Amino acid sequence: MNDNKKLDVRYLQLLAQSFPSVADASTEIINLQAILNLPKGTEHFLADLHGEYEAFQHVLKNASGNIKRKVGELFGTTLRETEKRELCTLIYYPEQKLELVKASEKDLDDWYHITIHHLVAVCRDVSSKYTRSKVRKSLPKDFSYIIQELLHERTEDSDKTAYVNVIIDTIINTGRADAFIIAIANVIQRLAIDQLHILGDIYDRGPGAHKIMDMLQNYHHWDITWGNHDMLWMGASAGNDACICSVIRISLRYANLTTLEEGYGINMVPLATFAMDAYADDPCTEFRPILSGEAENLNEKSIRLTAQMHKAIAVMQFKLEAQLYEKHPEWKMQDRELFNFIDYDHGTIMLEGKVYPLLSCHFPTIDPANPCVLTDEEHQLLQKLHHNFLVSEKLHKHIDMMLGHGCMYQVCNNNLLYHASVPLEEDGSLKKVEVYPGQPVAGMELMETVGHLVRSAFQSDTNPVERDYAIDYFFYLWCGPDSPLFDKSKMATFERYFIEDKETHAEHKGNYFKLRDDEKICEQIMDAFGVTGPNRHIINGHVPVKVGAGENPIKAGGKLMVIDGGFAQAYHKQTGIAGYTLVYHSRGFQLVQHEPFTSTEDAILRGTDIKSTTQIVEMSAHRMLVADTDKGVELRKQIDDLMELLYAYRHGIIAPQL
Repeated sequence: MNDNKKLDVRYLQLLAQSFPSVADASTEIINLQAILNLPKGTEHFLADLHGEYEAFQHVLKNASGNIKRKVGELFGTTLRETEKRELCTLIYYPEQKLELVKASEKDLDDWYHITIHHLVAVCRDVSSKYTRSKVRKSLPKDFSYIIQELLHERTEDSDKTAYVNVIIDTIINTGRADAFIIAIANVIQRLAIDQLHILGDIYDRGPGAHKIMDMLQNYHHWDITWGNHDMLWMGASAGNDACICSVIRISLRYANLTTLEEGYGINMVPLATFAMDAYADDPCTEFRPILSGEAENLNEKSIRLTAQMHKAIAVMQFKLEAQLYEKHPEWKMQDRELFNFIDYDHGTIMLEGKVYPLLSCHFPTIDPANPCVLTDEEHQLLQKLHHNFLVSEKLHKHIDMMLGHGCMYQVCNNNLLYHASVPLEEDGSLKKVEVYPGQPVAGMELMETVGHLVRSAFQSDTNPVERDYAIDYFFYLWCGPDSPLFDKSKMATFERYFIEDKETHAEHKGNYFKLRDDEKICEQIMDAFGVTGPNRHIINGHVPVKVGAGENPIKAGGKLMVIDGGFAQAYHKQTGIAGYTLVYHSRGFQLVQHEPFTSTEDAILRGTDIKSTTQIVEMSAHRMLVADTDKGVELRKQIDDLMELLYAYRHGIIAPQL
């Protein structure tokens, strides 16, 4: 090191508090250098979960099939297929599986002994790419020492066989076998996935978005790039009334009030009471819910009430969003104030110069002279709903998690992640969008501006005028033509309800979706976001890949990976599959394609697993190490700093803290 190099002595003095001697600094350098040469951790990318908690939970528990693969490789022909399946189920659902085993197993101690040996072998395999320190930090306190001993001592060593067997015998004899099995199964799940990336849309359609958020609350390492459905719920929690009505409308469309009522304590009785009165004589045919999963068991009376509530809240949404479009002419969305274009006497609507008959023109809460004004009853109902969303402690806790773990985009290990799009002009150049009136921004600056605005809606020190605008803007992010979370000409919700002619249902995709198959366009986008490296990629979701129709999720010569495979049951017919997981491990990318998940109960009782097929997307010429990742960049910086500290110690610039 150059003697004349100017060292930041103040910084080094702070660093010296953590590494007070030459020996301490040297040991840490050795440790960091060793970590750089470990295989990179396994990253899992999932998109568009849409409330499908059971399927999501199972994918995390089986690490998208990786645990099943490891069990197969480890035990080969030494275990029967049924035994391997039973072992996998035990790893995924240890508490429930143990209850079944204890009810049927005749020699439980023998089963415990064999099973614990098998679990230790699997745990040893999944922990092999981590440092002992990282593994130790992942272990439960009660069994940390025991698991460490079992992981690092092998029965193949004759001198250690008795030692290992005595440990296992003692676990069983002290009545701790169940607790130990549960603990080590959870460790296996924890180590099988190093980092989880969610590319938006946890919410809507499925019944378990709140359970997904509860699960993520205790998950070790996850992040999310926000989707438009997440943004809708964030807007609702911030008090945007159009977002509140939209959240409720979508829940009713899929006959799913579980997340609202059971998850967040939103009282739907006032809406039901209002709807039964206002729409008592309306068959609400066009508002009958889309039924899937448990909702398929609804009786006709429940379906009728759901349809009435559905129409009531939809009409309120259309009124409230029209008020936003009037308030913000800069959004250029006044053509979506559709109640203004209805001929209520003739039951028709004028769209883009053409008249269309309406499937229904029964609007008892609309004054044709002021069609976008709420009635007194609607206003009173909205006040109750608004209050419920603002005081839901659990909803706000989950939105805080969204803010803490989320952003509009992310660059991670040479991969650019975002939910939907980067708005483009027809020639492929970045499109400038006015998030704030008169301040056009594009590309990365657009994403960062939106991210700042989203956060400002939840900050008490935000200027009141800006905060009010930020709360309003959530709805634009949901369905605005230039929203990077939507990027379509319109959201044709009204048309799908009320107009039979399907030409009005078309939502024309933005230029990004027209041009994203072009490798050069993807390269330009990555350049604009500062993504470097020879193996860089864009990964996103938002638009379901129609696998059944032959669509390929890998686009632009492998530069773009679209991983919305339709987790939501409502999408299974459209996509032909039930979701994707993109897995990025030390040897490259693999895309795991999932078939529909039956149920957690089936998985436990019958050992059923999600059937998955794996497509190799891109394999690395060499096994990637931590040194090849963003973490490696950070570790090398730490090593450089420690080398400077050593220099300072050895040349008397700083005295060791002895």
